[in-house]
Amino acid sequence: MMNHSQSTGADYNYTIVRQFALTTVLWGIVGMAVGVLIAAQLIWPQLNFETPWLTFSRLRPLHTNAVIFAFGTSALFATSYYVVQRTCQIRLFAPKLAAFTFWGWQAVIIAAAITLPMGFTQGKEYAELEWPIDIAITVIWVCYAIVFFGTIAKRTTSHIYVANWFFGAFIITVAVLHIVNSMAVPVSLFKSYSLYSGAVDAMVQWWYGHNAVGFLLTAGFLGMMYYFVPKQAGRPVYSYRLSIVHFWALIALYIWAGPHHLHYTALPDWTQSLGMVMSLILFAPSWGGMINGIMTLSGAWHKLRTDPVLRFLVVSLSFYGMSTFEGPMMAIKTVNALSHYTDWTVGHVHSGALGWVAMVSIGSLYHLVPVLFNQGRMYSTSLVNVHFWLATIGTVLYIVSMWISGVMQGLMWRAVNSDGTLTYSFVESLEASYPFYFVRFLGGCFFLTGMLIMAYNVLRTVKAPKDSLPALAEA
Repeated sequence: MMNHSQSTGADYNYTIVRQFALTTVLWGIVGMAVGVLIAAQLIWPQLNFETPWLTFSRLRPLHTNAVIFAFGTSALFATSYYVVQRTCQIRLFAPKLAAFTFWGWQAVIIAAAITLPMGFTQGKEYAELEWPIDIAITVIWVCYAIVFFGTIAKRTTSHIYVANWFFGAFIITVAVLHIVNSMAVPVSLFKSYSLYSGAVDAMVQWWYGHNAVGFLLTAGFLGMMYYFVPKQAGRPVYSYRLSIVHFWALIALYIWAGPHHLHYTALPDWTQSLGMVMSLILFAPSWGGMINGIMTLSGAWHKLRTDPVLRFLVVSLSFYGMSTFEGPMMAIKTVNALSHYTDWTVGHVHSGALGWVAMVSIGSLYHLVPVLFNQGRMYSTSLVNVHFWLATIGTVLYIVSMWISGVMQGLMWRAVNSDGTLTYSFVESLEASYPFYFVRFLGGCFFLTGMLIMAYNVLRTVKAPKDSLPALAEA
């Protein structure tokens, strides 16, 4: 493990990390609350209150943008700014530029929260925001890259710790993805048309869409995992060599997997097959990373009994492993013929989003907040434990209900009578999904309740007098 004794907290820029850490919790609650509302709307449609701004079609992109870019990306800003300082043993490069990335990112989030419910959208998955906001995102992201790589350039350590490789790859790749996919011809302040047409537009969109998953929601959070799991476990990373193999294999393979979102569409067949094959190969480096994270606990398994923060981090890795097994399976054309357009896809997304992304972020924040606010631990370890169980049960309820609903939908849609007519109407399949929508809503309520408990716990930790919460002695 790296020796941080040469530097003290006073030498680091923790202000920016504190700001992003606290807004991560806030946006997590907002994004997940919108998610719970739209889940409820699928059971009780009258919850749109007959208001255009509150319809499912407008709130759903607000939900995805809030959880990915407000909650998830704020967590990445906070942890990358913290980790790069600690592992490079140097203060953050260009502190004013770093402050600009914080306030700029909050402005983007608020702009999204205003424009999406009003119906200003490009209609592209995870890239709905209109062109002026896209330009603002690009400017902020370039500043983020300058701060991050500037810090690495002036580091006092000889090597670059593996977490920074993952953070760096995520920053560069997301910039390229965003700029290429957002190329548009503006016709007014709030309306633009994509530079690409037809099948090319679809391909560029899913090259972007899947790699937003691959680099923002995977590589970035793996950077988090490679720092906070060894730190919380008090063990060196299981295999440094495996982490480098994991990095380069992931970088080389992930970028090709996008076409698996477009099976049985106008996309050329060879492109679909390429996406499928690359998705299957991708299984290997993904599991290499999961094994590396979990095996870091070798010799420290007993800590799971008493440390709910470590539990968050390890269970998130289990969900990462499960999602990255399920994804390649769903990319197989014959499986996709059943799963596509069904709730199975929704379940898969949330096993990654709730089980992996949210839980590794929450675990990292529980490690981070006491350090940032000069405490030995969180205000209440038992509340962290309650949060862990709420998050785990909520995630399981969500994904299992969507698996069952999705497979059932796929089977009902393809069922035919002996004369070739469809056995079930679409409305009948929707009616059959109702009980599972309720269980999904329940799972979301569990997860959101956990986030509210986290906000209380964080607030009490922040407000406690300095050094008043000593670290608990190990059992």
